Amino acid sequence: MSRSPLPIPTHSDPVQRLLAIMESLRNPDGGCPWDLEQSFATIAPHTIEEAYEVAEAIERSDMESLKDELGDLLLQVVFHGQIAKDAGAFSFTDIAERCADKLIRRHPHVFGDSVVADAEDQTRAWEDIKAAERAAKAKSPDHSVLDDLTSTLPAMTRALKLQNRVARVGFDWTDAADILGKIEEELEEVRVEFSAAEQNPSRIRDEIGDLLFTVVNLARKAGIEPEGALRSTNIKFERRFRRVEALLKDRGRTPEQSTLPEMDALWTIAKEEDHAKEEDHANGL
Repeated sequence: MSRSPLPIPTHSDPVQRLLAIMESLRNPDGGCPWDLEQSFATIAPHTIEEAYEVAEAIERSDMESLKDELGDLLLQVVFHGQIAKDAGAFSFTDIAERCADKLIRRHPHVFGDSVVADAEDQTRAWEDIKAAERAAKAKSPDHSVLDDLTSTLPAMTRALKLQNRVARVGFDWTDAADILGKIEEELEEVRVEFSAAEQNPSRIRDEIGDLLFTVVNLARKAGIEPEGALRSTNIKFERRFRRVEALLKDRGRTPEQSTLPEMDALWTIAKEEDHAKEEDHANGL
């Protein structure tokens, strides 16, 4: 069955062109069948995936990939906006307006008379404003400081947000040294569970969870974003293991054909090469 193709949008404004393309893709008369079948729920996993790909491009300092990944993430927002527009709920313009209003409201030191000393002071002010917004939206007088924390966040990210929320009301460690002691305590509890005559998987799971939660607290206290730190370590691990594989290949072997001591020795080589490259980079070489 033949059909007439839809006209290609030619707006000079790239954002308006993108919006017009998405509107065409969702057009029941000649649009894309796949795009027409999508809903908020089916698109949500793609939105999350694109956000992670943005983070990975940033971690790798790959600006060309970052440009592409940010475009893919923007597409997700445009897609959700079009689905909402089709349902008569709101549009991309409404999303942009809500975002602009929020930015102005949360930056009274820029668009008002408030004064902040530095970025840290601004962060506290930002959280104060958000807390006031949450309180204003609370439907019950017994609302919690933990209200509105997304339950579907990655566990490590949500742990950080939980800790930040309770820290704002004084439920926090005094300094990092205290947390180090707690990590040692939690690690000992893990050891106890593993050394039990009859291991209880559920208890081991709980104790490892406590240990991870405390490590997140240490990262927070040190001013380090734990998700980013672990992502960086993942990249480093992958790079070094790929180097181990390459060194084995030079010997006509695969990891499956080698021993753990052999791979450990090659891992040390890969690690030393990494450190040498880091020093060269630091020295501008």
